[in-house]
Amino acid sequence: MLSLKLRPLRFYLSKEKHFYVAIKNIFGFYPENIFLYKLAFRHKSQAEELLNGIRVSNERLEFLGDTVLSTVVADYLFRMFPYKDEGFLTEMRSKIVSRTQLNKLSLRLGIDQLIIHTQEKNNVYRSIKGDAFEAIIGAMYLDKGYTFTRKILINRVIKNNFDLNELINTDLNFKSKLIEWAQKEKKPIEFNVVQEVGTGYHKQYVVDVLVNGEVAGNGRDYSIKGAEQNAAMKAIEFFGLNGMAKPENPQ
Repeated sequence: MLSLKLRPLRFYLSKEKHFYVAIKNIFGFYPENIFLYKLAFRHKSQAEELLNGIRVSNERLEFLGDTVLSTVVADYLFRMFPYKDEGFLTEMRSKIVSRTQLNKLSLRLGIDQLIIHTQEKNNVYRSIKGDAFEAIIGAMYLDKGYTFTRKILINRVIKNNFDLNELINTDLNFKSKLIEWAQKEKKPIEFNVVQEVGTGYHKQYVVDVLVNGEVAGNGRDYSIKGAEQNAAMKAIEFFGLNGMAKPENPQ
């Protein structure tokens, strides 16, 4: 009991007070290892050099958080839609964890205000907000464990920010939008599966989308179709065509 009473005081007296308060305000809990969350906010453009010369940023935490988020969302959808097939579940997961959605979510939660990064011209780091959100999930997983992270994601993130019925009727066909734009601009475009990661039900596909012979986006998913959609979405962000990525509600 004594430790529980003293814990908030210890947090507020810390030099990292604003990080403690930010995590509490956004996710409803106080961190144990605040340094994980500080690292989650550090973009590669402001990587910190350690004594051994290694430069660290939020990229590793982003990788971990991406996997945790995808797993939690998949599990949640599996339970919410017990009679829907794999294709439906995959598409719904892609709609929730898309970079566009995570960027918007980061803005809505105020995560973007805490990111440590170098300002770049032409908005080079277009996915920086969504990347930071995934990195925070990675930090939360290491700090609090999977069960705790799952509870926070479902109760404070998914349920409060996503209308599943609305998402069902939302068209996020980034691939067709990108192809339409490329044809209009007379730019050759192709999608290539460049890697397969894992086996069986855990297999993921990695797809590159090339525009004018140059890689414009890279996507990963449990289906080739989903990986192509993710790659197209990143290409749309890369070319600054975000207006094309707005959901369309079929009538």
